[in-house]
This record gives sequence, C-alpha cells and structure tokens, in this order.
Amino acid sequence: MKSGSNLEKVLSAGKFAVTGELGPPRGGNASAIAEKAQPLKGMVDAVNITDNQTAVVRMASWAASTLLMKEGLEPNYQMVCRDRNRIAMQSDILGAYALGVRNMLCLSGDHQLFGDHPKSKKVFDIDSMQLISMARKMRDEGTFLNGEELTEAPKMFIGAAANPFGEPYEYRVHRLAKKIGAGADFIQTQCIYNMERFREWIKQANDMGLTEKTYILAGVTPMKALGMARYMQKNVPGMDVPDWVIKRLQGVEKKQQASEGIAICCEQIEEFKEMKGIAGVHIMAIEWEHRMPEIVEKAKLLPRPTL
Repeated sequence: MKSGSNLEKVLSAGKFAVTGELGPPRGGNASAIAEKAQPLKGMVDAVNITDNQTAVVRMASWAASTLLMKEGLEPNYQMVCRDRNRIAMQSDILGAYALGVRNMLCLSGDHQLFGDHPKSKKVFDIDSMQLISMARKMRDEGTFLNGEELTEAPKMFIGAAANPFGEPYEYRVHRLAKKIGAGADFIQTQCIYNMERFREWIKQANDMGLTEKTYILAGVTPMKALGMARYMQKNVPGMDVPDWVIKRLQGVEKKQQASEGIAICCEQIEEFKEMKGIAGVHIMAIEWEHRMPEIVEKAKLLPRPTL
C-alpha cells in the first residue's frame, strides 16, 4: 500500500470504486461541508474536494478536506497549479497529510480569467505533470523537489485528471501515458457523454498497457436540464456532448429532464462496469449532492465495500 487510504484499498482489492465531488462554500461556514456531506455517506469510497474550481474563491480545499473527515468521509484533496508556487504546494501537501488526508488529485486549474478575480496573477510555477512527479518524489524518495530530505514522507495516493476529448484527440492517450509515468496512481476522467469516442480512447489505453499501470475512473455528470446540456455542448471547451443527449432531454417534459439526465448517467455507469480498463466511476454532481443516493442506488453501486 502506498497510502493505506480507503480508495486505494477498494481499487487494490479489484472492487468497482465510486467517488463523488463536493465544492467548498464561498465563506467560512463549516456547517456547509457537514450539510453537503450527509447525502454522500455510505454512497462513495472517497469525495473530491475541489480547489477554487472555475477560479472562484472558496474555502481552502485542505480545510474542507479536514472538515469532511469529521463527517466520516474520506477526501480526495485537489490541488491546482494556478495559485501556488512549488514552496507553497509542498507545504500544503505536508499540512494536509499531517491532518490525515491520504488521497490527492493534481490539476492545472482553470484560467483566472474565467473566475471572479480576472485581474489576479496566475502562478503556474510548475504544471500538473510536474506536480504529480513532485508528490511522488516526496512520498517515495522522502525528499523535497530540491533533493533535501523530509523528516516524514507524505504517503499520498496520487491522482490525476484526463480529458479523452480534448484536441488534438490523437495526443490524449499519450498525455495519459505521461501522467502515469510521472507517478499517477489513479486517473479520474472529465465527464463523458460521447461514449463512442470514449470507447476508442479506453481501447487505445488498453492496447498500450496503460490500464495495467494505473486505475481509471470514468467521469460522469448527470444533466440537470436541457439548458445545461445545450450550454455544455456549445460553450465548455474540451466537452463533447453529442446530439443524442440533447434529443433525449428534448423528448421529455421539462419537469422530467432531471430524472432523464440521471437515467442517462446510470446507463453509462452500467456500461462502464463491464468495460475493460475501467476501475470505477467518478460522479460529479456538484451542488446536486442530495441526488447522489438516487444515482448510486439506480446504478446498482450499493453497498459500498468495507475493507
């Protein structure tokens, strides 16, 4: 075991893993974490705690991770490269580990122009690939990035993100290989709607032997409404929402669109369960946490393993 986290144990045992996601509040109210955590209990193996997602200021992900653990849930602590240099990153990794965090997800971070402080200066001292490598070096070699020794190594289960749909498409699986080579123990993909293209991507990963070197969790986001689907199709870079999703949601009454979105999500999960190279699912239902029990139950993902 690299970290001994629950997520690592579930994946190592060959169980189909389930992770969720929780966005920290835009204030110092700890009760918001407790409230959002309630419907996730018993539904997931770990919960991603986002790090100022969409470049909007929120409670620090390490603090929200600590509060989540008080609720009996295991965090997957996200860290983006946008806001910190390598000194701050290494410091935060040590701090999170000291507080009991055992999973982390290494990300680049959305550009600050998309957020609520567009005049802020981006950092990007290192990129997500280098962050993965740095976290692995701290864990496995017991040294900082500069080679100096740590007094105690942070034993993190290190994750990374993958977008199977970004352009150039032909390069996506090779970028995945680089992240695995840098030290990614598990991968969570961006949300998937174009199943045909995803099947091609995972086949390439299988053919290259990448799925034998890491655990890949397929990302799903249930559509709440037709308007959400149309917006994501037209305005979100790297998102591939095929027309059939739009037509499915158009085919039901407005008040039934959320349920239809969940039905589509569950159908995808059923296929992922049987798909070679997929070790689990990452369900991104941010600000829709109360629907998680319904999604997990309908997708026949219960009970979660206790190891």
